[in-house]
Amino acid sequence: MATERQKAIARALTLTIPGAPFLDAEAIREAARARHLRQLGPKTALWLAAVAHIRHVHTDYDALLDEGYGRDAARFFVLDAINEVLDRWGATRLLDPHAIDDEILPTEGDLRTGSADDPD
Repeated sequence: MATERQKAIARALTLTIPGAPFLDAEAIREAARARHLRQLGPKTALWLAAVAHIRHVHTDYDALLDEGYGRDAARFFVLDAINEVLDRWGATRLLDPHAIDDEILPTEGDLRTGSADDPD
């Protein structure tokens, strides 16, 4: 039986990235349940897991790291590719290239609409 957190993560995935393919969605849900993300709200955990999954599976991020690029530079170079995948999957938000760390901080739009995570 699914826990309330697991249900909340599944709902967040359906609402945030409704067109994610099944195998990607399963990997993202599993990653969002990871121990190191438990202190975060389900929406934030889901978003971080989704962005990390897309970065590692659907972009050249790891190849850039292998070529000697730093983490921040590699993330910069794959940002558009991540957003393309998110767009293709019908995501309701994208990474903001102007944010300091869009993966962790809610965007201004999230704060205005009240969609930033509430504590668990």
